[in-house]
Amino acid sequence: MFLYRLRKVTTGRLLRGLIAGAIVAVVAWGGALPAAQSMQGAKKDEGGFESNAPTAILIEATTGSVLYEKNADELRAPSSMMKLMTVEVVFHAIQEGQVKPTDEYPVSEYAWRHGGAPSGTSTMFAAIHSKVSVDDLLHGAIVDSGNDACIALAEAMAGNERTFASDLMTKRARELGLTKSTFANSNGLPDPGNKMTVRELAVLARHIILTYPELYKIFGQKEFTWNKIRQFNRNPLLKESFEGADGLKTGYTKEGGYGMVGSAVQNGVRLIVVVNGLETHEDRAKEAKKLLEWGFNNFEWRSVFAAHQPLGYARVFDGDSYSVALTSPEPVKVMVQKNSNEKLMARLVYQGPVRAPIKAGQQIGVVKVWRGDDIAVEQPVYASQSVPTGSTIHRALDGMGELLIGTLRAGFEKL
Repeated sequence: MFLYRLRKVTTGRLLRGLIAGAIVAVVAWGGALPAAQSMQGAKKDEGGFESNAPTAILIEATTGSVLYEKNADELRAPSSMMKLMTVEVVFHAIQEGQVKPTDEYPVSEYAWRHGGAPSGTSTMFAAIHSKVSVDDLLHGAIVDSGNDACIALAEAMAGNERTFASDLMTKRARELGLTKSTFANSNGLPDPGNKMTVRELAVLARHIILTYPELYKIFGQKEFTWNKIRQFNRNPLLKESFEGADGLKTGYTKEGGYGMVGSAVQNGVRLIVVVNGLETHEDRAKEAKKLLEWGFNNFEWRSVFAAHQPLGYARVFDGDSYSVALTSPEPVKVMVQKNSNEKLMARLVYQGPVRAPIKAGQQIGVVKVWRGDDIAVEQPVYASQSVPTGSTIHRALDGMGELLIGTLRAGFEKL
């Protein structure tokens, strides 16, 4: 069942243009829409799932659709899962041509003492004052969870680890929309300044998977040998050969507990799971597997709108037409629970009215589809045709109309 609502309609001409087929879209005139609320997940007797993890999230990778979440915006120590941010910074630098995988970085005494063999923490066992290629350091950081590898990367790229965390990691996180995450070092070793949510870890994992498909393959490697020391990937999904599993990262600190970010593909569907705050490594493996199995077994794709189907009309200002149809070149699909009657709500969001001239294919806004309180999918929408600038009379009438609307709106706001 689909539920659609109309909001902030201001003119008769806009009303005429906002109904396309079966959809009535919500149009936000430059205002922010209400954010999706955090949910605890449906109860088992309601066809849902209950995780024992203090914080957890399960998303579908293509659309970013949230299938389950529990305390997903609670900031916690991410432990070694924070290495995903360090790795992303390096991946991005490689993609931009600023760093080459063959570049060699020195292993300082600091990196050796605080993240190497003397540290007693997870390490790739890089030798002090040796030089290691970026490619090998990435393998050491990802497969071995090497703290020394992360520090060596950080020092080479920013001069010291603290600057790498406060500047490069933070800057890149904000560019990716991770607004809550804070970083004090490169590897997630205990520090009050290291905080992330499972939602932002899932967003980060999805970005890495979709943006760096070749480099992402490192996460699927089950072992790595350095300095004649062979180590195995700590990811329990890889250890236990969970069907379709190919990454990402585990983590543990006393403060944060046991957590992991994992991903798997089955029947062409990729899911990403994040859990944190569990008491044992067995618990994190169990909860991650349960969430993935529940997602794969209980969800399916449902098509909401076909490709190129008009989703609604945007109000045009100064054009020879009062509106323009908005479409998506790709089908708008949502992951929903099988045999469910849950309500979906679609909203068409754009800054309007849109000033002419408008080119065919120009992005105008987005269509957002809610499943309950959660945003299931957000997809760009584009002008279906060009709209040239209108005549002088046409533009004058538009101006008078907007002036009248502004006056009426101001009057209603005072009521």
